[in-house]
Parts: sequence; structure tokens; C-alpha cells
Amino acid sequence: MLPQIITYLLTFINYQEQVIRTLLTLLIGKSMFDKPTEAPVNKPYRKLQVDDLPIIEVPKKLDFQVLLTEHLKSKGKPLKPVQRRSNSTPVPSSMKCPTCGAPSDYLYANNGAKGQFQCKVCSCLFSERNRYLKEAILKCPHCSKTLEKVKERKDFHVYKCKNDACSYYQHKRNAMTQKEKNRFKEDPQAFKLRYIYRQFHIDFQPLAKHSPKRPRVDLSRIYVSPHTLGLILTYHVNYGLSARKTAALMKDVHGVSISHQSILNYENSVALWLKPYIDHYPYELSDQFCGDETYIRVNGRWHYLFFFFDAVKKVILSYPVSPNRDTATAIKAIDEVLLKLRKIPENLTFVVDGNPIYLLAQHFFAQHQIPFEVIQVIGLTNEDEVSKEYRPLKQIIERLNRTFKGNYRSTHGFGSEHGSVSFVTLFVAYFNFLRPHSALEGKVPVTLPELEKLPNMPARWTTLIGLAQDWISKQTA
Repeated sequence: MLPQIITYLLTFINYQEQVIRTLLTLLIGKSMFDKPTEAPVNKPYRKLQVDDLPIIEVPKKLDFQVLLTEHLKSKGKPLKPVQRRSNSTPVPSSMKCPTCGAPSDYLYANNGAKGQFQCKVCSCLFSERNRYLKEAILKCPHCSKTLEKVKERKDFHVYKCKNDACSYYQHKRNAMTQKEKNRFKEDPQAFKLRYIYRQFHIDFQPLAKHSPKRPRVDLSRIYVSPHTLGLILTYHVNYGLSARKTAALMKDVHGVSISHQSILNYENSVALWLKPYIDHYPYELSDQFCGDETYIRVNGRWHYLFFFFDAVKKVILSYPVSPNRDTATAIKAIDEVLLKLRKIPENLTFVVDGNPIYLLAQHFFAQHQIPFEVIQVIGLTNEDEVSKEYRPLKQIIERLNRTFKGNYRSTHGFGSEHGSVSFVTLFVAYFNFLRPHSALEGKVPVTLPELEKLPNMPARWTTLIGLAQDWISKQTA
């Protein structure tokens, strides 16, 4: 009985399939099994464009204590705080007047629970949405009209100039072709015609110096001699050999049995000691800085290594590794460069590629009164005068990327983010303090007297580690 039921169900299903195919053929004029003749729609995204900085006007600030004193002199009695009724809308205790700084005791909930407040001291009207207008007014640099907040993102707010008579908007509108105008009517989001500014509120304090911390790793307890450790670092970092090849070389040439995992452990331990020394060293720098990103593989996924480089002194100044190619990492990379400057020059300039994250980082630092210029060299050919003038600096940072890739390639990627940071740290230590540079007439970018007279590279590695340990001990004493 069961086989007959199964046969009946299969026959019924095949009959349904034939009915569906026939109906589809009648409705759409072709069979559902025909191959599609239309090409897939390729709808490109609009590329991120970063405009110039806006005009920032800071309104005149008042002091509520001075106003209270003047009220006492003119009226003969003090101005009392707001007497609230039991059913009145409460005012948050953290709320202050954006104009005079009066505390919440002097603030009214002006329109009940709708969000508008009024200061009893200076009569300022404000709400959470327009408090920025009382603290700083952002204006379009092209028409001087006040910008309007249009979007709130995770790390920034977007402000737009909505003035139809703005010269920026008019120029963009008139430059459109007829084809673009027709598409604009159908899909206006595909075009950027108005001035836009992004105000960042990332929880990051620029130029905040952190005291170095003593690593918990004790290098004196490792099971190899200092000379053997220097040999391992020389093969693994200087010559770019993988941990397995380094272990094989130590066994075949020097007769030292060591596992590749031990070599990776030594790499991580040494990097912990060298990183504070590298990051806080008082470098003698020029005024020509360039930056770029390159790819590295971490846990089977692409990560980004941000290099910032002194093109004259040949010193790597910044080297953060991030899973994202985003503005936050660009801000961190530039901040690490600024921390190494004894004084920020007035004409500070960074030469980078066409990635807009560097322009957004420039806006972030401008919000914190740290101005600098960003020059973008775009493409592989000199299509404008800026690219022609600054192309050599861009080529220098590309050459640094190739040098790093030559040392990194044998690793075939890293198994953890900590391992990637350790390897990059050792490469930077080698590049800045140990590697002779042809552009410097065979000299090391950063010359340390303690390393000059040493006979070989393993001795230089161990001495550099000792210098780092002594420096950290003095800083944390």
C-alpha cells in the first residue's frame, strides 16, 4: 500500500510542475527554465566626497555668576533658583545653559515635556537638538549660511547646507550633463550637490600621552642565551624567514633545537619590551611626512597596516594594525605621528593617497584646534600639478610597503592580532634602529652610539633590547 501512495504523490507533484510551467509561459511569455538574456544590473555606489572645513563661529559666552552679581546690584536682591511645582517637568541635573553655564537649578522646562528649556539667568532658549547652535555655529564656507543637522551616525553627525542659492550647489547643478540631470530626477541620492560636513564625536582624545607600562614578560627566564635570541631575531626579522625555517636553520647550522612556536613566543615577548621604547623615542624629524595602508592577513581575513613615514629621515613613525580601513584608525595613525613632534609646525603637511578617511581625520583634528594640511596624490599617473609635485613622496611610502611585504611574505599571514602587532613592531625596530639605508649613504635612520661598535647583528639586537629594558625601568621607577 505504501509504495502505491508514494507513486501517486510523485505523479501528482510532476503534474503540478507542468501546470506551473504552462501558467508562467502564458503570463510572462517565456518559460521559467529559459536562460536569462538580460545582463545583471550594475548600480555603482556614490563615492565618499569630503568638502572643505566649514566656518565655525563661537558665540560670545556669558558667566552666570557675573550675571547673578549684576542682578543683585541692580535689583537689590539675589536672583533665586527656579521654584518647581510637584507636577512640573523635571530638568536633568547634568543640564547646563549653553550660553552662560547656569546649572539646572536656574533652568525651566519651557514647554513641558517637549524638550525646550529656558535659562532664568540669561533668558536663553535651547533644546538638546539645537544646543550646538549656542555653543558653536557651523556655516557653509561658500554662502555663509548656517548648516543643518540632517543625520546622526555612530561616530559623527552630518550637517548640510540647504541654501538653493549657494554657489557650491549652483556650480554642481550647472555642471551636470543632460543625462545626469535625467538620472538625478529618478535617483537624487546618486549625486552629491550640496555642501556636507561631518562633525565627529569619537571618544578619542588627541595628543594624550600614556605612560609606558613594564611588560610582565621576563626575558631573563627564556631557555636560550642572549646570542641565540639575537640570531633568531636576525633570521626571522632581518631576513624575513618564517618561524619554521628559522627553527630549521638554528638546528641545521647552529645545532640548537628549538620549535617554531618558541620562536613566535620569543617574538611576542621582545615586541612587548621594544614597543614603548620605539613609540617614545625622541626622534629628530623633518617636515615631510607621508602615509599609506597595506594589506596583511590575520586569522584568515584581510587587515590593514597603516604606515606613516618621515620621507627625509627614513623613520617609521606610526604603524597601527586594524581590521577596518576606517577614519578611526587613520586618526590614531596621525595622532601617533603628532605625539612624536616636539612642536607641531604651522605648515604641517601629510601626503597620502586618495582615500577620503584622511580628509575626515583632518576634520577631526581641526575640531580639536590641531590644524594641518592633507595633500592627496591620486592614481598612478600625474594628471594634475599636485600629483606631479608630491608623487616622489608617495613613491617613497610605496617603497616602504614593498620592503615590509618582502619580510612579511614568508609568514603567510598571522594566527592572531597580537602576533601581527608583534611582527610589525619588530620590523619597525629593525627598520629604524638596525637597518642601513641606501638613501642615507648606508647609515641607519636612528643612530645609537651603543650599537655602532658592535661586531654583528645578533649583538645589536640584544643590546637594543637591553636599552629598551633600561629605559622602561627608568620611566616606571
